[in-house]
Amino acid sequence: MVDKAQIEQLLKDNPDPYLGTDFVSAGAIRNLDIKNGKVSLSLQLGFPIAVYEQELRKQLIQLIGQLRDVESVDIDISGKIVAHAVQKTAKHLAGVKNIIAIASGKGGVGKSTTAANLALALQAEGAVVGLLDADIYGPSQARMMGMSGPPEATDNKKLTPKCPYGVQAMSIGLLIDEETAMIWRGPMVSQALQQLLNDTEWTDVDYLIIDLPPGTGDVQLTLSQQIPVAGAVIVTTPQDIALLDARRAVKMFEKVEVPVLGIVENMSVHICSQCGHAERIFGEGGGAKMAQDYGVELLGELPLDISIREQLDAGAPSVVADPEGSVAIAYYEIARKVAAKLSLRGKDYSGVFPKIIIENN
Repeated sequence: MVDKAQIEQLLKDNPDPYLGTDFVSAGAIRNLDIKNGKVSLSLQLGFPIAVYEQELRKQLIQLIGQLRDVESVDIDISGKIVAHAVQKTAKHLAGVKNIIAIASGKGGVGKSTTAANLALALQAEGAVVGLLDADIYGPSQARMMGMSGPPEATDNKKLTPKCPYGVQAMSIGLLIDEETAMIWRGPMVSQALQQLLNDTEWTDVDYLIIDLPPGTGDVQLTLSQQIPVAGAVIVTTPQDIALLDARRAVKMFEKVEVPVLGIVENMSVHICSQCGHAERIFGEGGGAKMAQDYGVELLGELPLDISIREQLDAGAPSVVADPEGSVAIAYYEIARKVAAKLSLRGKDYSGVFPKIIIENN
């Protein structure tokens, strides 16, 4: 007769591709019951699974169903997103459980594109998602997400985020003319971002994706210290120069005690739209080598595809413009890995402890 130990061992031998570990080690099993060959398994994952749920259930039913004496398998899967720990000096933002910073060592590597599609992929998986365009000098999310017009103010003088495609979004690009040059020094940039972050009425957000300014200078370091970040994603291209700067970004987050959840390699391969020839014009294997050197995961490799640019210019990123396409599928894979990696990080227990208030009577 099949027993719980057999099933648990089977699950241990087949780790989840997004968690990078098995459900037993991840503490995801909430119930495992066996009666007369009928197996009932309940899993609770720490990341959104609206799209992934059906595929995962089918895989587990096939896996467990191969065991001897198993007559039927009933699987219940749920996702519960909690707040995770941030830097010791930072406090969680009201209305937001987790902030994920999307960063790059230099501009032009597709950081903003990744941020927009990552936000949309997480939203499609069932999470409540926010997107903050923190690239003060070159805000692009308004155009990419099809937003226009200034945000409205609430009764408590906060900004109401736009909601393109169901994502709560805010960008300084909504507050200024599109052609206005932001000739600001570092302290002004930091203050502007703090205002956008704190003065926006975020509502029950599971993940707030922040599109950081490119680079690793004083502005980026200060923002990384002041914003309560649960994890960071580094975007690069395979090119040696881009990789050098991306390594600096990893080092920057290490200094401020922000975990790097992984690396996204953009423009990995160019496929000719006329003949289909694939060519790695920016080099090959750079992202994988960097991930190996720093002990983090290569979350995904994305192509240099004209459709990505065309869709963004039209205000409809790949995940919503072509949700069944290969590019969108790649972003879904990256989003699941990011959320799953974050789910394994330490939880935030600050809300558990009572606050002591001293009053004069």
